[in-house]
Amino acid sequence: MTKKLKVAILGVTGAVGQEFLVLLEERKFPIEELRLLASGRSAGKSIKFMGKTYKVEEAKPDSFKGLDLVLSSAGGAVSRELVSHVVKAGALMVDNTSAFRMDPEVPLVVPEINPEDIAKHKGVIANPNCSTIIMLVPLFPIHQAAKIKRIIAATYQAASGAGAKAMEELKTQAQDFLAGRPVKKQVLPHQIAFNVFSHNSKIGPDGYCEEETKMVKETKKIFHDAEIRVTATCVRVPVLRAHSEALFIETEKKISVDEVRRLLSKAPGIKVVDDREKNYFPMPLEATGQDDILVGRLREDPTVANGLTMFVAGDQIRKGAALNAIQIAELAFAD
Repeated sequence: MTKKLKVAILGVTGAVGQEFLVLLEERKFPIEELRLLASGRSAGKSIKFMGKTYKVEEAKPDSFKGLDLVLSSAGGAVSRELVSHVVKAGALMVDNTSAFRMDPEVPLVVPEINPEDIAKHKGVIANPNCSTIIMLVPLFPIHQAAKIKRIIAATYQAASGAGAKAMEELKTQAQDFLAGRPVKKQVLPHQIAFNVFSHNSKIGPDGYCEEETKMVKETKKIFHDAEIRVTATCVRVPVLRAHSEALFIETEKKISVDEVRRLLSKAPGIKVVDDREKNYFPMPLEATGQDDILVGRLREDPTVANGLTMFVAGDQIRKGAALNAIQIAELAFAD
């Protein structure tokens, strides 16, 4: 990219919005003008970026005039309310909410998997769910080589997935619990410190929560494979940042663990962490702050034909959200 862009961050005061700023600077994203947008409650706040102080503005229908790119992470309702104004202004919205993911007119993109879908956009590109991204980046090289028929996922999702306030709640609850004080919950429905509970999204009539359903539907769309079978159980764990997942897959063709390890060691966006002798495998603590998804515990699943299993960990705020969106933008505006 050589052309400098006029960029807005919608939802800049949230955890993902703040990570957008970190990554734009880290990746030397070419910015001519930057607008920081949020709700009226946050308007007027000062935020420093690359040595300059910016005032947060309230996001309104006329906030997008003259822009090239809007990186959006302000919630689905806000995205749906403002998307027509972004598109009318001629800007591209890369949206990090669930608002447009399953819209057949909107590409749902993971750059390591389906970058060609970016060219199909009509002003909006959707960023997938964080758990979906962290699952599919390491599975795609295997899918290309041996075609995955079935995925079973069990997630271990950090407080970061529920936003900056949930991360603070985990810290506060841990301090209060250790000090013998009553533990209060305000953001999450159950105590997160020293506890594990089913993901806090709405449970549907089929018994699956929204997070699990997203992983199923989004996988089919991103892989362009309506027949792939996916099921998931999503759980919150007392980890500040970075999600982990245990993945069990069944492939059409036989593929060895050694071949999988070789494929993953060469694939973009992945770091193999698989030391059996030292019992050293992916951990959310080590995935935090990394662009790559850590992959390990690679082994055969003897309970099914052509079965494999693995454990992965990825930074939910980075590759699971802000980084993926910025990578999409880099490709969308590539020379």
